[in-house]
Amino acid sequence: MKNLRKTFPLIAMVVLALFTACNNRQEGVPTVGFVDAFEDNTIEQARIGFMDALKEGGFSEEEKTMNLIYRNAQGDIPTLTQIVRYMITQKVDLIATCPSLSTIAAIQNTSEIPIFMMVSPTPALMEVEDAQGNAPSNLFGVAENLNYIDTSFSIIPKLVQPKGERLRVGLLYNQSEPQSVDAFQRLQRLAAGLDVELVARPVNTTADVQLVAGALLNENIDAFFANPDNTIFSSFETIMKACNEAGVPVFTSEAGLVARGAVAAYGADLYQWGYQAGKQAVRYLKNGSTEGLSWEMVKVRERVYNPESAGRFGIEVPGNYRAVE
Repeated sequence: MKNLRKTFPLIAMVVLALFTACNNRQEGVPTVGFVDAFEDNTIEQARIGFMDALKEGGFSEEEKTMNLIYRNAQGDIPTLTQIVRYMITQKVDLIATCPSLSTIAAIQNTSEIPIFMMVSPTPALMEVEDAQGNAPSNLFGVAENLNYIDTSFSIIPKLVQPKGERLRVGLLYNQSEPQSVDAFQRLQRLAAGLDVELVARPVNTTADVQLVAGALLNENIDAFFANPDNTIFSSFETIMKACNEAGVPVFTSEAGLVARGAVAAYGADLYQWGYQAGKQAVRYLKNGSTEGLSWEMVKVRERVYNPESAGRFGIEVPGNYRAVE
């Protein structure tokens, strides 16, 4: 009973906070729901870009021209589903989703509210198309395919000298994420064409990463390629620490991960990715209609490298790569 008395005021405070938040909404302006699947400094750049685009388009909480409901599932899938359903009960005008886990959860729970995705693969890669190959009719925003991975992976044989006769590149992939498996299979074919041995190991959750990465680094790999999936994003510091201690350079196809320690990448600028999705959302909010809108491919990609990481491994990066701070 004593514990119940201690807990009751906390519950009351949470309920009061939710009630107050609902009553603080501005009348006569649109309500935007934004769903993040987990905390990540790199992926956060997409949300910043999205919100900047909305503000430039005339929609911001500060100027009371928009209501924003933001929630982060902190990597918990049941919570992610609850968040999406909460957005639906709040009758938001649109749901912005980042990354793919949020997009899939939104698609599974509403076919009416427009969804503006970012940091998500194409509908085909997410396996959300219907039997005729059509994406959900309420899915908009910006997606990416796997073509850019070729450029990112192909630079490794040009910059890293093998310890043995053949270059060995390590890879972790999440076997429960379709886009991660697709990327792995694509890299298998690419590695064979480059005469590179791909040493890949599956993981299921972020809890597996430290153990599996450690085992992979004991297999005499020359470099590590950070596969573009949600597990790698949320476990990247663990991977970087292990690779640095083992003297193994990390490459990736995500520009944002270079700022976190990878040597080089060719991939989407996540801020611009979110900004592009935000510009599309502005069109919808201004017109009140999705007519003429459809999901788009990422428009801004860049080649970047980390001078500190490149210097640690004595790697000379080509001149057409931009240094990150």
